[in-house]
Amino acid sequence: MNNFKKHIFNTFSCDLWDYLKSSNKPILIYGMGNGADKIIRVLSDYGIEYNDFIILLSFGTHLEDVMNKIYELDENYELYSPDVPVCDGQIFNESFFDKHIIELQNARNLFCDDKSKEIFDDIIRFKLTGRLEFLRSTESNEESCDKLLALNSYNTYLDLGAYNGDTIRKFLNLCPNIKEIYAFEPDFRNFKKLLAYAQNEKRAKINAFNYASWNEDSILNFSASGNRNSSGAGTVSHQTKFIPVEAKRPDNIISRIDFIKYDVEGAEYNAILGSTGLITSCSPDLLISLYHKSEDLFELPLLINSISADYNLYLRRLPYIPAWDLNLYAIKKQAL
Repeated sequence: MNNFKKHIFNTFSCDLWDYLKSSNKPILIYGMGNGADKIIRVLSDYGIEYNDFIILLSFGTHLEDVMNKIYELDENYELYSPDVPVCDGQIFNESFFDKHIIELQNARNLFCDDKSKEIFDDIIRFKLTGRLEFLRSTESNEESCDKLLALNSYNTYLDLGAYNGDTIRKFLNLCPNIKEIYAFEPDFRNFKKLLAYAQNEKRAKINAFNYASWNEDSILNFSASGNRNSSGAGTVSHQTKFIPVEAKRPDNIISRIDFIKYDVEGAEYNAILGSTGLITSCSPDLLISLYHKSEDLFELPLLINSISADYNLYLRRLPYIPAWDLNLYAIKKQAL
């Protein structure tokens, strides 16, 4: 067995799905919505009976009281939070781990501190097992995460996936020197809220664009839900409605930037490719969501490093069940 696999599998012998298949206990799915639908589909693929008491959590939350209740259930029952990708795609099971083990090792080696590597390892363990003990060990508070950023040095900020302006409000409170902001939001209902906020914000000039972030200028079919999960790469069902949305390379809109946030619901890889020029010419600090697809965990750190080796890479995660709010921080190396 590969040494890295031995390191990851040091407290368990198989991934969650194979464990459920071999277990004689009945299964209870706790939750509702498309998270439950995704879990049921995977259970069906594995030929697992789920009709009646292992608890499988099928919703996400960052609310402290709800999380505490889940942790209480976890102490008294056999509870798992299956990792099913936000934007569908491949399940992070043992087969996926084996297929991508070299890429995972290479990505892990890019992180510049032990905490990031420990988070990386336990996120993999959580994805494989669904055990909350591994998830809880990866949590950081928001203040400690913000300390990774050079908040006082940013004059310009690019928000890719700006939603209604919530992250802009946060960074305007943290970054006293921001003067100009560029904000992309593809969902029209979210964009209307963003635009209304932008027109009333006096602390900085906000340039709001009803665009998706992409690696080329084009038109994308977009799943518009009017919430945070509006996406061109999200879950497709018979109820999904698609509308055409203009997609742009950020490189073609902006010439100078100090800080970029990527939270584009599974389109992070293409959004990064579309801003390669900004990354190489401006070396902005980067904050990148790393949880929408199973491949994000290794593909996005490797992509950033392939574009520029001038970054220190960190991994941090805010409290959330399941492994959401996992972020890659790419911080420009200081000249000696």
